[in-house]
Amino acid sequence: MSTPVTSLDQLNLAFAERFNARDLDGLLALNIPEAVFVPAPGQPVQGVGPVRTALEQFLALELPITMTVRHAFASGSTGLTIADWTMQGTGPDGSAIELGGSTSDVAIFDEATGWRFVIDNPFGTA
Repeated sequence: MSTPVTSLDQLNLAFAERFNARDLDGLLALNIPEAVFVPAPGQPVQGVGPVRTALEQFLALELPITMTVRHAFASGSTGLTIADWTMQGTGPDGSAIELGGSTSDVAIFDEATGWRFVIDNPFGTA
């Protein structure tokens, strides 16, 4: 089992680390079971199965992700993070890929599981 994230400002960095390790189970562990993930602007998916499928599609690009946290705000056990991310390189089919955005994410904290995403919106400004 993946180590819980105990500091809100590390949540997006943990996502990038697990993404780059191609650790799908570790990525899913960063979400509450009913989390919302927005793999494309305005197209949210919710729940473990749909989120897994969306993450698999990103992992299938076989590109690393870079993440720079801009802000992490918490009030009690509720948090908001803003981070800039990029994925670029050559995809499995040989095409050039350049993706990026500013994620806007809502998270919650509990002692047993640490900080986890409630809403992960990678295109948060779109």
